[in-house]
Amino acid sequence: MSEEVILRFDEVSFEYINKKPVLDEASFSVRKGAKITLMGQNGAGKSTIFNLIKGELQPKSGRLSIAGDATIGTARQVIAREDLALTVEDYFAKAFDMVPGNLPSRISKVLSAVNFEIPLERIVGDLSGGQQARLLLAYALIQDPDILLLDEPTNNLDQAGIDHLIAFLVMYDKTVLVISHDADFLNCFTEGVVYLDVFTRKTELYVGDYYSVVEEIGQRVEREMMKNAQLEKKIQDRKEKVNFFANKGGKMRKLAQKLKEETAELEENKVEVRKEDKTIRPFTIPCQDTARSTPRQARGSGLAGTIVTLHKVRVIKNHEPSFKEVDKTLGKRDRLIITGPNGIGKSTLLRSLVFTKHEGVEIAPEVIVGYYSQDFSTLKFDDKVFDSLKNIAANGIDDQQIRSCAAGFLITGELMEHKIEELSEGQKGLLSFARLVLMKPGLLILDEPTNHINFRHIPVIAEAINNFAGTIIMVSHMPEFVGQIKFDDELNLGTL
Repeated sequence: MSEEVILRFDEVSFEYINKKPVLDEASFSVRKGAKITLMGQNGAGKSTIFNLIKGELQPKSGRLSIAGDATIGTARQVIAREDLALTVEDYFAKAFDMVPGNLPSRISKVLSAVNFEIPLERIVGDLSGGQQARLLLAYALIQDPDILLLDEPTNNLDQAGIDHLIAFLVMYDKTVLVISHDADFLNCFTEGVVYLDVFTRKTELYVGDYYSVVEEIGQRVEREMMKNAQLEKKIQDRKEKVNFFANKGGKMRKLAQKLKEETAELEENKVEVRKEDKTIRPFTIPCQDTARSTPRQARGSGLAGTIVTLHKVRVIKNHEPSFKEVDKTLGKRDRLIITGPNGIGKSTLLRSLVFTKHEGVEIAPEVIVGYYSQDFSTLKFDDKVFDSLKNIAANGIDDQQIRSCAAGFLITGELMEHKIEELSEGQKGLLSFARLVLMKPGLLILDEPTNHINFRHIPVIAEAINNFAGTIIMVSHMPEFVGQIKFDDELNLGTL
């Protein structure tokens, strides 16, 4: 592999206006043809680094250099909202300053590379989350970039789509930087990690596969903590001696001063231990109770009777929709997992339950629905974070409880006054879970609830969902996550 450096950050610092710094003298380099992971806690600045590379942001200080005239292509996390009304062909046309005459054939080539067939006149917003994920990658590839930036590329992809993407990236001979919380995916093809520390705002470059690097970081943290513990013991011993000799007077006072200076030096020698990614606190999603229910429900038992009925569902095959008869009735505590390949209509079914109900799909009218949308369509991006939480909170929940709940999801301090549009995708996901806790739903409808979420949080989220006392309907393409939740039934749209 070439040793030529294609990308270099040299003591780059960056901060958004009126906000805390994001990067502080970040330094790392990437070789031509390398496959590198950007790793760090939600909000550490991973997407900021991408925007700096693309030239959409400029460093406050330091230097960012890209070799020669290397071009940049980006597969974003989500389709921009203003692009959802475009046709597939018009969407790809936006990748060019001058639209090439052979655009349809070029689109066909990149769609083939991501294992996707779609009529060019289809509206982008009508595609499923998995189909949009393939479209995002194809959009980056059609630019034939020297540096490919992938931001959560496995979100919404089924296993077949992920396997195809891995095979593609293994064979891809250009430079790739990827942000992802899918550890197994990353371990298959990346050869190094740029670690962003959200607390020090520094970057560090590690060489090796993803799991090896995570283990190396863990071992380093352990060594640093052990060294600090030894130093702390010496510091405490010196302080006790200082206090003892300081009261003796004469030469003893001079010795106390000397020991005090040695103590200060020991303090300076303490290693700044990496504050590893914080994990969200264990949490409970309270279930809708009788105090907020109607007389139709049995007193003292919460929601009762039929919560959801599914007798007819819309299925999309070969880009053609049709309705299929089913027989699913869910009561309190019933749990249904909806499966099927990308594009079959899983997210469409969930949206129809929440918003556009049709004959054969119904939620009991008294039920409070907690909907986690994969595209965060339930969030108003112009709202401040605190207002978004307060507006959804059930009666009796005060401001202090709201802030305490948010803190459990690592949404603290000044973040509460930010607009939702300023949050990272991962922070939007955690905000969505905080909203579910505060609203006390009777029914959870979860559409890819692990998208954008740091893998360290996922076991905590799985436990909370598994302990929910109400009804659950979920779509997820993460088998290890689904395996942690006990489902009573499955609806496979692909077999209807």
